[in-house]
Amino acid sequence: VCIDPGHQAKGNMQTEEVAPGSSKRKTKVAYGTRGVATKKPEYQLALEIGLKLRDALKAKGYSVFMVREKNDVDISNKERALITNKAGCDVFLRLHADAGGSGATGASTITSSIKNPNTRAVQQSSDKFSKIVLEEYVKATGFKNRGISYRDDLTGTNWSTVTNTLIEMGFLSNPEDDRKMSSPEFQDLMINGIVNGIVKYFSEK
Repeated sequence: VCIDPGHQAKGNMQTEEVAPGSSKRKTKVAYGTRGVATKKPEYQLALEIGLKLRDALKAKGYSVFMVREKNDVDISNKERALITNKAGCDVFLRLHADAGGSGATGASTITSSIKNPNTRAVQQSSDKFSKIVLEEYVKATGFKNRGISYRDDLTGTNWSTVTNTLIEMGFLSNPEDDRKMSSPEFQDLMINGIVNGIVKYFSEK
């Protein structure tokens, strides 16, 4: 299992190709958002969850590859995908938190659409992985299920040759979601949900 805690302490505003052979370019790593109530940056929350998730999966006997284990790194979205392609992962999980209006709440997953030529080999498995992880996550946390979004403009997805999903774990722009995601007890529920999703995905493969 490859885990990519989204973002990093400092964004990198240089650009890179959004997909193999594409003339479109995007920022290497955006800065991410921060909690309205806790003021915790997204990169810090993503790493907290990532490290706990790593330990929970290892305890279940999974081998885990972490894209980053500290905040002070400079790894672009394209590099994150290429690193995980090389690491021999079965699944690639990208951890993020959302921002929207203060009333927006809940969790979603994102992967590429069936129209995306870059991800054709893994689109169906990624769709299934996205669905199962999200279902188990909302079951464990009680967060609203906002469904799967299909996006073909995400560099980290377009360069990935591995079954992948990006989970938006909740809204940092919503004070209640924000506080919950920083609470150690609630983080345990988040971890349990994601672990259950991964276990279930592999059992149904």
